[in-house]
Amino acid sequence: MKQTIAFIFFSIFTTLTIFPLQASQPVYLDKSQPIEKRVEDLLSRMTLEEKVGQMNQFVGLEHMRAAERQMTEEELKNNTAYAFYPGVTSYDVERWTKAGLIGSFLHVVTIEEANHLQSIAMQSRLKIPVILGIDAIHGNANAPDNTVYPTNIGIACTFDTTLAYQIAQQTAQEMRSMNLHWTFNPNVEVARDPRWGRVGETFGEDPYLVTLMGVASTKGYQGNFGADNVLACIKHFVAGSQPVNGANAAPADVSERTLREIFFPPFHAGVEAGAGTLMTAHNEVNGIPAHANEWLMEDVLRKEWGFKGFVVSDWMDIEHLYDVHRTASSIKEAFYQSIMAGMDMHMHGILWNEYVCELVKEGRILEARIDQSVRRILYAKFELGLFDLNTYCDPEKSMKIRLSDEHRQTALNAARNSIVLLTNNGILPLDEKKYKNIMITGINANDQNILGDWSALQKDENVITVLEGLQMLSPQSNITFVDQGWDPRNMDSQKVEEAAQKAKTSDLNIVVAGEYMMRFRWNDRTSGEDIDRSDINLVGLQQQLIEKIKASGKPTIVILIAGRPLGVEWIAENADALINAWEPGMYGGQAIAEILYGKVNPSAKLAVTIPRHVGQLQLVYNRKTSQHFHGHKLTNNSPLFPFGYGLSYTTYQYGDIQVEKSEISKDETVKVKIPVTNTGSRTGVEIVQLYIRDDFSSITRPIKELKDFARVTLNAGETKTVEFVITPDKLKFLDKNLNWTVEPGTFTIMTGASSDDKDLKTAIVTVKQ
Repeated sequence: MKQTIAFIFFSIFTTLTIFPLQASQPVYLDKSQPIEKRVEDLLSRMTLEEKVGQMNQFVGLEHMRAAERQMTEEELKNNTAYAFYPGVTSYDVERWTKAGLIGSFLHVVTIEEANHLQSIAMQSRLKIPVILGIDAIHGNANAPDNTVYPTNIGIACTFDTTLAYQIAQQTAQEMRSMNLHWTFNPNVEVARDPRWGRVGETFGEDPYLVTLMGVASTKGYQGNFGADNVLACIKHFVAGSQPVNGANAAPADVSERTLREIFFPPFHAGVEAGAGTLMTAHNEVNGIPAHANEWLMEDVLRKEWGFKGFVVSDWMDIEHLYDVHRTASSIKEAFYQSIMAGMDMHMHGILWNEYVCELVKEGRILEARIDQSVRRILYAKFELGLFDLNTYCDPEKSMKIRLSDEHRQTALNAARNSIVLLTNNGILPLDEKKYKNIMITGINANDQNILGDWSALQKDENVITVLEGLQMLSPQSNITFVDQGWDPRNMDSQKVEEAAQKAKTSDLNIVVAGEYMMRFRWNDRTSGEDIDRSDINLVGLQQQLIEKIKASGKPTIVILIAGRPLGVEWIAENADALINAWEPGMYGGQAIAEILYGKVNPSAKLAVTIPRHVGQLQLVYNRKTSQHFHGHKLTNNSPLFPFGYGLSYTTYQYGDIQVEKSEISKDETVKVKIPVTNTGSRTGVEIVQLYIRDDFSSITRPIKELKDFARVTLNAGETKTVEFVITPDKLKFLDKNLNWTVEPGTFTIMTGASSDDKDLKTAIVTVKQ
């Protein structure tokens, strides 16, 4: 570059002094005026440099300083969590903010910094507030002293959209109390490959379930855009959850049919729910990077679906058009391609302002195109009340909202309802009198890793580990803890042997295994963003640890804490009980212990299929018939655990399906009823699932698709009749011309406890010609 970045920004700053604000109050500061009028008034007063600045985002000042101390410039190239700007100081960024040349910040994790940045922005010529975004994926967990709920995959396993809404609503309250306005959630990608490290960030493999959870979260975050609401961001558009090799940002090579049937529905529904922002995906889609994909951002998102919000890039992904995808011959050209394809805001960096202003002055980008993006961004800021509410948040008041008793209780209830009991030979619930001497071990037995990905370290008093949960629930038991450390890749064989020996003298052994997700040890993780794997086995000596402990001859329970499905076939077949706790959050240890001792009856069902091993991939429940026409030889083709599966401490019996009428027209609805009886001895919650198969059609269809579900509480011996309404949209599919249609013919209606055929009752409905 001919000039330093700091000098260029200084030059821009000095030009702004010739545009002083008028003495009388402008329309845009009059909160009695409609937002549209305020936006247009403000836009008319802005220089090109100020407009382009609104389209740019920077990492927070403290984040910059910390990254500068910990990272090299070389490490910046492929790190997607930490950043600084070589040659630029935090003082420079403060000056640019004061000049109105920065529209947004991310990774601001303290109320003090949030207040500081906003106070600087208020010194700018037009006093445009900055919008502060953060990855508040399961609570505002990336910032200390906030409620940490289970991650999205666990919430999906509750099949409870009301809970998803409540968590989003509470997260928004905690964020706004910290002066934060925008969460990069919900992640509504449909997870189709367990090798991919971000499965735990999603709501699973089924488009219908992902859609409902995403809509509930979006509405919970945004509400009516009051003082306690934040902008939602539906992400990542699109198909990055089915990469060709299971790796984040790898190409997605999928048909338009697959896009529209599997990956588009959650995004379309999010747009219809009013999502204020959308983030594009790291990956290319059928050869065109998502960040330069005009068909996705303009034709589908805006023209077809009518999206009114603004589109934000993912972390430096516009630059990756140049240095990764190589569709642009320079970073400046990458900015041009992305803006012309429909991008509104750049995450993040120093070159944007200079190059985009040049592109406009050169006539390659019309200022009217810049106005489109700025208009959308300003509208969001007005809608959030940033121009009208106090830009300073009181730390004392904030702490009364964050980690409130109500929010803590929600986190505990969510953990209880998200934990899936996979196997149980009758050992659970535990008899406290029978098992007095308990040995617990494993990498996740006593570590804050239980919080899950996208979590900062929290105060110890705000996190209950599995060890602590056992001590809480069974204070009379003699509990021995053999520490295996937190790092599965560097386990000590001597500690493994120590646990194996102590297992022989225990009444019961518990191994808490899984993966490591904590971001403050970015390079040591085994799951999470950019931690994709070529297999789904337990890492390190964990399998050996479990087998040695089981060889003691004493009862052995295995608990998995992980963000992805793991291939644990041997454990499923040999452990006395197997529990998948996912990433259960701050009260995960208490919830696990309550389930172990029967204080809570498990009710969660899998939101993803669990394969036996990677050789089965792709393995999803809604597959095509031909996928297993021949199948693989010499191995079991069935999943280890099917979608929708989960055990309880009680039993349920399903009666025959009652169909309101066996023949309908393609525009009619039909009611389906099924009696469900609790045949066990204790109260439980059953998740009743409705699947539909189009038996014969002009286009090949999945063997079954989830179309509805219901959480039903049943007392021992109680029967309830669950009613589902099958509307025409539950029968439609894309025809040869990619038009939605309902064809005449028979449809198999299936209801039951999981997607497994043996768990389903069936009936036939015929759609008349």
